[in-house]
Amino acid sequence: MTPLPVLMGVVNVTPDSFSDGGRWATTDAAIAHGRDLLRDGADILDIGGESTRPGATRPLVEEELGRVVPVIRALADDGATVSVDTMRAEVATEALAAGASVVNDVSGGLADPRILDVVADSDATYVCMHWRAHSDRMTDFAVYDGPGGVLAAVRDELGERVDAARAAGVPDARIVLDPGLGFAKRPEHNWTLLAGIPVLQSLGFRVLVGASRKSFLGTLLAGADGAPRPVDDREDATTALTVLLAQQRVWALRVHDVRASRDALHTYARWEQG
Repeated sequence: MTPLPVLMGVVNVTPDSFSDGGRWATTDAAIAHGRDLLRDGADILDIGGESTRPGATRPLVEEELGRVVPVIRALADDGATVSVDTMRAEVATEALAAGASVVNDVSGGLADPRILDVVADSDATYVCMHWRAHSDRMTDFAVYDGPGGVLAAVRDELGERVDAARAAGVPDARIVLDPGLGFAKRPEHNWTLLAGIPVLQSLGFRVLVGASRKSFLGTLLAGADGAPRPVDDREDATTALTVLLAQQRVWALRVHDVRASRDALHTYARWEQG
C-alpha cells in the first residue's frame, strides 16, 4: 500500500494565531502540547513563533527566537522530529542548532532569501510554500487572472522558488512544496488548488498541505445567517480533507488535531486493504 501522509502537528507559540493563539504561548505550555501531539500520533512537530493569519503584524526577531528555541530544544531532546515554522534566516539558524531538522518557510525564501543559504548549509528538509506578501497585505495579492488561473500561477511561482533553492545549493531530495492555502488565496482558489494537487506533484517534489481549520472551511460551513463556522468547529471538515488528500498521495498534512487525523488515516488504510 502507498505510504500514508506524514502528520505534522501544529504548535503555535504565539498570542495571536488564528486557531489557537495564546493557548500554548508559554514555553511550558507549548512543550506540553507538543508532547500531547506526539502521543496522539504526530510524526513531526511544527513550532512557530510568528502568526501568519491575515492582518497579523510581525514580532521582533528576538521575540520569535525567545518563543521557539526553548520549545524546539526540549522537544528535540525528547527525540521528536521538529520543524521550525519561520521566514527568517536568523531564526532558522538558531532552530537548527537547537535540534530542528525541518525548516517550514511559508514565504518560500521571498521574505528573507538568506534562509535558503541556511538550509543549504544544513541537512534540513525545506518546506517551500507559495506566498506573495506578508499577512498584513496578502489579501491584496489574491488575484490570478493569467492563463490557467490560480493553479497555473501557483505551479509556476513554486517552480521559480525551487530554482532559487537549487541555486542556493538545496538538493531536490530535501525540498517539499506547499500550495499555501489561505495565503493570498480566496476560498475558490483553495478549492481549485486542492483539486489540482496532481498538477503540483507533477513538478516532481513531495507536497505538504495545510488546510486544517482554515477560513475557507468556515466559509463552506457558514450558517443560515452567512456567518462562517467558528474555527473550533471546523475539525470534521479538516478530517474529511485528511482522507481525500491521502487519496491524492500527498506527502504530509499539517494539522491541529493530530488524533482525529491519525484515526482517519488508520480507517482509510484499513479500507485500502479491502
